[in-house]
Amino acid sequence: MNVTGKVIWITGASSGIGEALAYALASKKAKLILSGRNLEALEQVREKCNSADVVVLPFDLSHFDASKSTVSKALQFFGSIDILINNGGISQRSLIAETDFEVDKKLIAVDYLGTVALTKALLPYFIQQKKGHFVTVTSLMGKFGSPYRSGYCGAKHALHGFFDVLRMEHEKDNIKVTLICPGFVQTNVAINALTANGETQKSNDEATQNGMPVDVFASKMIKAIEANKFEAYIGGKEVLGVYLKRFFPKMLHYFVLESKVR
Repeated sequence: MNVTGKVIWITGASSGIGEALAYALASKKAKLILSGRNLEALEQVREKCNSADVVVLPFDLSHFDASKSTVSKALQFFGSIDILINNGGISQRSLIAETDFEVDKKLIAVDYLGTVALTKALLPYFIQQKKGHFVTVTSLMGKFGSPYRSGYCGAKHALHGFFDVLRMEHEKDNIKVTLICPGFVQTNVAINALTANGETQKSNDEATQNGMPVDVFASKMIKAIEANKFEAYIGGKEVLGVYLKRFFPKMLHYFVLESKVR
């Protein structure tokens, strides 16, 4: 499958991975719908794409009731949608014992339920046209855990469960599902991460700063989409955690504790 000419809807497109994907996909002549909460930032990304086939559709993932109307608006731009890239979300940096329950609720609302609501709103259209591709950006934290990320890990693990089942139930409808699991990528994910009281961290961390350049990540992600991968683990040595979790879970436990990554 080639992304050229495909209608691709990207959530979380105003910065980070979503922004880098927009530039990379626009260069491949894809038709893009860019979504996120910040209209001004989305417009800036659209202009930098330098393509007439890029439009913006701002919305908030946590507004579940608006999902169906948002899908209707999205379909009006190009008359169809081939790929939905579920990229929008927020991270976390706080200990379980210190974290307000409202923070856990927000992480689940945005990272899991918001993505599920939008996916379910678009699903009937994919079923009707007998094709479609859901690409969901989870995290390596959707495969194993790490301190300071409990609610984030929970939401990302939940995405894997939901989309694995969606893939099984709708293979008969020619609907594809790809789960993308980033490791450390040079974005503002740590800066925007929620702390114990729900405020943003407002500072970066060494692991993120030294992570994979976001344009390199975007290129690898597009290759995974075109190859119709079920799952793709994209990052540095932290990717090994997936295999340690599977075969040597105790070793992973002590390795993560000793790494002191925040």
